[in-house]
Amino acid sequence: MPIFKKNQPEEKEMNDPEAETTPIIPEELPILPLKGVVVYPLTVLPLNVGQARSLRLVDDVVKEPNRLIGLVTIKSDKFEDAGPDDLHPVGTAAIIHRMLRAPDGTVRLIVQGIERIRIQEFSALEPYLKAKIELAPETINKDVQVEALMRNTVELFRKLVNLSQTLPEELLMAALNVEDPRQLVYMIAASLRIELKDAQELLELDDVEAKLVKLDALLIKEVDVLELGKKISGQAQAEIEKNQREYILREQMKQIQKELGESNEQEAEGKAYDKKIAEAGMSVEAEKEARRELERMKTMPPAAAEYHVIKTYLDWLVDLPWNNITQDNLDIPNARKILDEDHYDLKEIKERILEYLAVRKLRAERGGDTEEARAYRGSILTLVGPPGVGKTSLGQSIARALGRKFIRMSLGGMHDEAEIRGHRRTYIGAMPGRLIQSIKRAGTKNPVIILDEVDKVGADYRGDPSSALLEVLDPAQNKTFRDHYLDVDFDLSQVIFICTANTLETISPPLRDRMEILTLSGYTDYEKTQIAKGYLIPRQLQENGLKIEEATWDDDAIRAIIRDYTREAGVRSLEREIGRVIRKLATKLAEGTAAPFDVTAKLTRQLLGKARFYNEARERTETPGVATGLAWTPVGGDILFIEATRMPGSKGFLVTGQLGDVMRESAQAAFSYVRSKSQELGIDPEVIEKSDVHLHIPEGATRKDGPSAGVTMATALVSLFTNRRVKDNIAMTGEITLRGRVLPVGGIKEKALAAHRAGLDTVILPCRNERDLEELPDEIRKDMTFILAERVEEVWDAALEPKAALRDMNRRERELSVSHTLEHVN
Repeated sequence: MPIFKKNQPEEKEMNDPEAETTPIIPEELPILPLKGVVVYPLTVLPLNVGQARSLRLVDDVVKEPNRLIGLVTIKSDKFEDAGPDDLHPVGTAAIIHRMLRAPDGTVRLIVQGIERIRIQEFSALEPYLKAKIELAPETINKDVQVEALMRNTVELFRKLVNLSQTLPEELLMAALNVEDPRQLVYMIAASLRIELKDAQELLELDDVEAKLVKLDALLIKEVDVLELGKKISGQAQAEIEKNQREYILREQMKQIQKELGESNEQEAEGKAYDKKIAEAGMSVEAEKEARRELERMKTMPPAAAEYHVIKTYLDWLVDLPWNNITQDNLDIPNARKILDEDHYDLKEIKERILEYLAVRKLRAERGGDTEEARAYRGSILTLVGPPGVGKTSLGQSIARALGRKFIRMSLGGMHDEAEIRGHRRTYIGAMPGRLIQSIKRAGTKNPVIILDEVDKVGADYRGDPSSALLEVLDPAQNKTFRDHYLDVDFDLSQVIFICTANTLETISPPLRDRMEILTLSGYTDYEKTQIAKGYLIPRQLQENGLKIEEATWDDDAIRAIIRDYTREAGVRSLEREIGRVIRKLATKLAEGTAAPFDVTAKLTRQLLGKARFYNEARERTETPGVATGLAWTPVGGDILFIEATRMPGSKGFLVTGQLGDVMRESAQAAFSYVRSKSQELGIDPEVIEKSDVHLHIPEGATRKDGPSAGVTMATALVSLFTNRRVKDNIAMTGEITLRGRVLPVGGIKEKALAAHRAGLDTVILPCRNERDLEELPDEIRKDMTFILAERVEEVWDAALEPKAALRDMNRRERELSVSHTLEHVN
C-alpha cells in the first residue's frame, strides 16, 4: 500500500542529519526507468531494483546529500536496455528515503515523489541514464468547478472503499482531510488498480481540473466493476445455499427410505449400470474403467456436476458394440452381380474389390471363425478420381455385397484432430470422435466406413487430422485405437475403411503410404450413354413420378446432352440435365399431353434451350498463333488454348494467364528454342529482333502450372512467326527441353478423354508415354489417332498446316475479299 505524505518535513533517514522540507532539484538528474508502475508527486512508494546499471545508479545517488532521482516509466516492452526512445517524456523527481539490500543482490527502495519533471534531453547513457530536466508543476485554479469535482471525486472514492476489501477506511479519512486538489488526485490514483496507460496519462495532464475529470472516469469504471462482481458473488452464494439445502433434503430422504426399506433412485440407477456393464461384452480394460467410474458415481450426490459427466461416459461405454458383429456375405458371384448392377464398366476396380472379398472368404473358411480370420483387412482401398465417377457409391456397393452396415464420414474441410480422436473428458461438453460416434450409430463392430474427400483435410493450431488418421488406417495399429474421450482401447481392425479423393497431391506421404490407390478416370461418351440408359434415366423417371414405358430415349438424345450441355469427367451434370428433361415431360403429362414421349435429340434441344458447349477448337485455331493443348486437373482432363501475338518492339517476351513458375519457365524455354531454330524454320531474324511477343493462356481466373504445355507453347510461337495455322483437329501435350526433346508427362488417360469430349480426333504425345495408351478404353483408341513425338520438330510437322495449303488459303481469302468489295461497289 503506498504511503501518502503532505508536503511537510520528513523524518531523517539514511543517517542524513539535515533532511530538508523541500529539496532543491538540480537541472540534471539520474534517470531510473520503471516498468509497470508510475510514481506520482506527493506519494511514497516501495520499489524493487535488480538491473546492474540501476543498482549502480542507486549506489551513486545514496552517496549524494540530496539523494534525488528521476523516475520515468517505460513506454515499450523493452526493459533490459531501455534507452531514451523507450521512455515517456514526463516523470517524477523523487527522493530516496530508505534502502534495503536483499540476499539475492536486489535492492528495495522507499521513494517519495516530489515534483513533476519533463525531460529536455539526455546528457549521458552510460553507466546509466542522465538527463537535463525542467520542473513541470500543474496549473491549479481553486474555483467552484474544481471544488465540485473534488467533492464528486471523494464521494466516488467513498463508494469504492465500501465495495473494496483491500482499501482501508483510514485511506478514506485521509482523502476527506485533503484540501489540495493535486494531492487528492495523486493520493487516490496511487491506490487505484488502473492500467499503466491511464496512470501515465493522468500524470502528463497539466491542468489539475483535467486530472480530476480523468480520475472521476476511472473511479466510475472501477465502482461499476466492483458492483458487478458483488452482484455475481451474491448470486453464486445463493446458488450454493440452494445446493446445500437440496443436499440436506436428499440425505433426509435417504434416511426415510432406509427406515421404510425402500431403495432410492440413485441406487437403482447404479444397479442398472452394473447390469449393462456386465452384458456389454467390453474388453478387460474397458470393463475395469467402467466399474471404477461407476463406484465413483455411487459416492456422489446426483446434484454434483461430475455425477452427470460420469453418467454420460458410462452411457457411451455400455452402448458401444464391443462384440456385435455383422456376419459377412462372402458369396463372390453375388458380389459381382451387385457391383455390376450398381456400376457400369470399371472392370479393374471391380476385380480388385472381388479379390479383396475372395481373400476374406478363404481366410474365414480355412482359418476358422476366429477373430484373427475376421480381422483381416488387407490394404486400405483409396479411390481417386474426378467428381461424379462413382467413388462414394462404390463403397455403398461393397457394403451391400458384404451385407454390412455402411457409414459415410466426410473429411472435407476438417481442421480439428479432436474430430477423429475426440475430446478429453476434462473439457466441458466433451464427446468421442466421429469414428466412435459412427460405430455407435451403426450398432456393429465391423461396418464399412467410407472416408470421403480425404484429400481435403486441413491443419491448423488445433492439430492435424491426417496425422490422427495414420493410426486409424494402419492395420498394425488400429486394433488398439484409443479415443481421447473413452481413454480405453477399441478394436477397429474389423472395420473396412475405404477412402475417396480427387487428387493425391494434398495427401501427406505417410498417410498415402498406407493406402492402395485405385484410379477412376473419366468416362467416354459411349460409357456415359450406357450409364444414362442403364442407371440415370430409370432413376430420374422414378424420382419424378414417371413410368419406364412413358418415356423412350434414343442414343442421339443422350449424346446431345453429353456433348452440348455437359462437359465433365463424371456423370453428375448429365444426371441433372436428364432430370430437367424428365421434369419438363412430367409437366406436359400433368397438363394432359398423352404419353409415351419419344425423346429425340431435337426434342432435347427444345426442352433444354441453347447449347452451353460447342467445339471451339476449330474457331480458335483459325488464326495463326493459336494452339490447342491438354491439361490435367483434379476434376479430370481439359483442353486449353495457348495464344501468341507480336507487336513492334525489341525482343520483349510477356507471358500472362495466372501461370505458376514452372509454366513460365516452360514458356521461356519454348521461346528460346524457337529463336535458336529461326533459320531452319524460315523465320526472318529481323522479325524477331524488332518484335515484342505476348503469350497468353486464357481463363486468367484459373491458376495454371506444370511443364506439360511446353510443346503447345512452342507450336503456337512457330505458328505465329511462320504464319502457318495449327490444324483444328489436333491437341498436344509434352514437356520441352532447350535441345528440342519432348519429355513424358502424366495424366495421359484424362487428357485423351478431354480431347475426345472436345471433338478432337488427333493427339500428339511424347514417345515415352506410349505405354500409357494401353490404359485407354477401346473406344478412344479406335476413334482417335495418337502421334508419338520424340522431338518438337516432329510435333510441328504434324500440327502445322503445310505452306502450300497456307498459300491456297490466303489466296482464297483474298479472292473472297475482292468479291465482297465488288458486290459492295455494285
